[in-house]
Amino acid sequence: GSLLTLPLLMFLGLPANVANGTNRIAILLQNVVGVTSFKQQKVLDPKRGLIIGLPAVAGSLLGARIAISMNDAIMERAIGGLLVLMFFLIILKPGRWLNSHEGQPPVKLYFQVLIFFLIGVYGGFIQAGVGFFLLAGLVLGAGFELVKANALKVFIVLLYTPFALAIFMWNNDVNYVLGFILALGNMT
Repeated sequence: GSLLTLPLLMFLGLPANVANGTNRIAILLQNVVGVTSFKQQKVLDPKRGLIIGLPAVAGSLLGARIAISMNDAIMERAIGGLLVLMFFLIILKPGRWLNSHEGQPPVKLYFQVLIFFLIGVYGGFIQAGVGFFLLAGLVLGAGFELVKANALKVFIVLLYTPFALAIFMWNNDVNYVLGFILALGNMT
């Protein structure tokens, strides 16, 4: 989603950092809806999500701080480069990362903590494409099957997004009107 919304917000005239911060309102509210749905379907394991989600929260704080410290010109280049990279990752069959790995033990917990911290840094920095990294970490690193991994992905993003959003808000890098309009579409 953010692979589309970030360029759209920039096309609408928002500076790169403001587009990045504004996008977080929609991300937060869409994940409230997603987590609620997964909980109703009894697919979500919040306890396990907290264990691997807390390192992502810590990483997102660092990632958001890095993002707000960049000037708009550098941030535009960073967003452009990351969007091109994510485009090629999507084209090069990302599903191969997510094939079932049942029976394989997950990586050690300390390595999972590192994986999810780094994913959190990326998510706090830009968010675009973080779902691919989270699903790969959850399936390949933590050993979850795809449906449970998707529920945990939404839960982890919901955990760290308020913290990243707060950093963007503190630095006046959020357009609330566009953020809530975008959120209505995302939640729907």
